Amino acid sequence: MLSVSDETVRRHVQPLVNKGLVLRVHGGIVLPDQLHEAPYLRRMDENKKSKQRIAAYVAGLVQNGESLFLDSGSTTVYVALALINHRNLSVITNSVEIARTLASRNQNHVYMAGGELRGDDAAAFGKPVVDFIRQFHFKHAILSIGGISPEGEVFDFHLEEMEVSRAAIAQSEHLIVVADHSKFTKQALVKVCDFDAIDVLICDKTPPDNILQVAELSETNIEIV
Repeated sequence: MLSVSDETVRRHVQPLVNKGLVLRVHGGIVLPDQLHEAPYLRRMDENKKSKQRIAAYVAGLVQNGESLFLDSGSTTVYVALALINHRNLSVITNSVEIARTLASRNQNHVYMAGGELRGDDAAAFGKPVVDFIRQFHFKHAILSIGGISPEGEVFDFHLEEMEVSRAAIAQSEHLIVVADHSKFTKQALVKVCDFDAIDVLICDKTPPDNILQVAELSETNIEIV
């Protein structure tokens, strides 16, 4: 766009990085505050209707009696709310809010991973959580994410979130990623997986062409709701 070489761009960007005015991330640079996740209650309100549509679609994929893992994202909280009429589910989660929503309801069995609770959203993280998840084998892992890179890589904001997500992916038969359209342009810090690990990506708007191309090559099914 600027008709300059990559080296010229790097030469102008590096002083800004050195001063801490911008941060270098995979595929570009961002303002420092763009790498920090918004507080939980604000995330729950952002794109709320889109997240509810995504959650309703996910609920249609889950059958009574199945086993699943739900992580601690705002969209997966809406998934839990959409599942309240399901029966005999076996739910593994690191989210107190999700556990509270689905426990003691319709003969569901909820297994809450124990560990240090994060103050913002009362989600548990750390080695005990990862070890706990590795005891199970479940049908679906349903994960929210921080962002999707133009190369089709899935990122999250925190190392401990990535560790939980990777453990859940390893123990699942079927990986469902839920992401509203804002995740197509968000930069996050820690890589979770590539598209070839994802069975279904459920979103509210059509992703950019480059992500569609990566999904096709990876045989990832994209559902737009």
